[in-house]
Parts: sequence; C-alpha cells; structure tokens
Amino acid sequence: HVQLPESGGGLLQAAGSLRLSCAASGRTLTSPILSWFRQAPGTEREFVARIAWSGLRIGYAESVKGRFTISRDNAKNTLYLQMNSLKPEDTAVYYCAANSKVVTTTEYDYWGQGTQVTVSS
Repeated sequence: HVQLPESGGGLLQAAGSLRLSCAASGRTLTSPILSWFRQAPGTEREFVARIAWSGLRIGYAESVKGRFTISRDNAKNTLYLQMNSLKPEDTAVYYCAANSKVVTTTEYDYWGQGTQVTVSS
C-alpha cells in the first residue's frame, strides 16, 4: 500500500499563494504516477496536475496552467503543488493520488485524506 498524507491547505485571499505537500510512504515504486485532484462542494472530483517520480509525464488542467506548478522531491518522497494567483474558484478540498499508470479518470489506486484550500475574494 501507499500512504499519501497531504498538508499545507488553508484560508487566504485571492491572488495569494500556497504550497501543498504530500509525503508519500509505502510501496511508492509500484505507483509512479502522482497527481493532485480537487473537489469543490457539489461538484465532481477533478484533475489538477500530474507528474511521475521520474519527473516526466507532467500535465495540468487548463484551469490551472500558468498558475500552478507540480513538483516532487525524490529524496523526501514528497509531492508538491505550488499554487500562485489563487482565485475563489480554486476553493476545494485538494487530494494527492498515486497510480501505476497514467489514466484520464479518477480511478487511482491510492488517495490521501485531502486538505482544504479556501480562497476569499
């Protein structure tokens, strides 16, 4: 199994920045694809960004391109999401997820518990 506890969420004003972290542990080599998803109240969980432990396979949702940056620190087994120029519509619970391969759905093998990000206008 893989454990993915997230941290770094909070409440901030629009145009601010925040960095989320996800400290992976367990059999991380079997799940080399790491992603961030988010889910706002009353909506479906949506893809935000993806990266492989190799640093390749980087991808972003159109809504966050140019504002969010996904990265990973292999030495610390930690995934990050740097979020800049935050907007109220970025308000959601953000989830870290790991999978054995790239998929276009939310069918990931492992999920974190989520961290709340609230952006006020």
